[in-house]
Amino acid sequence: MVKIRPSLLGLCALAVLGAACSSQPAPNTDHSPQEAAGQTLFTRHCAACHSLNAGTIIVGPPLAGIANQAQQRVAGMDASTYLHQSIMEPSAYLVEGFSDLMPPTLGQVLTPEEVDALVAYMLTLQ
Repeated sequence: MVKIRPSLLGLCALAVLGAACSSQPAPNTDHSPQEAAGQTLFTRHCAACHSLNAGTIIVGPPLAGIANQAQQRVAGMDASTYLHQSIMEPSAYLVEGFSDLMPPTLGQVLTPEEVDALVAYMLTLQ
């Protein structure tokens, strides 16, 4: 029989607890099908670098409240247009304090429908 040290068992329990307490907010179940698809795309393509918590910087700017912020970033440009352009041409508008690190090919990897879904999801991030 294998004996496990209590300290090792405690460390494993902390690791499991830490993984369960994600830094990302819980998924919203009230999304339209398009927004839900966008949320899945966000998790797959964006969440590794963009946090959904305002005070958490991973690599790129956090996207908490992006629906409100996007409409104020470029004069005369609405939030949807800004987000579309930021996906298709990531270096077009850089957020102050952040480098041009977003993959320039994301807009080519995603279909137009996926870009629309991703933008629809980000517009829910009030």
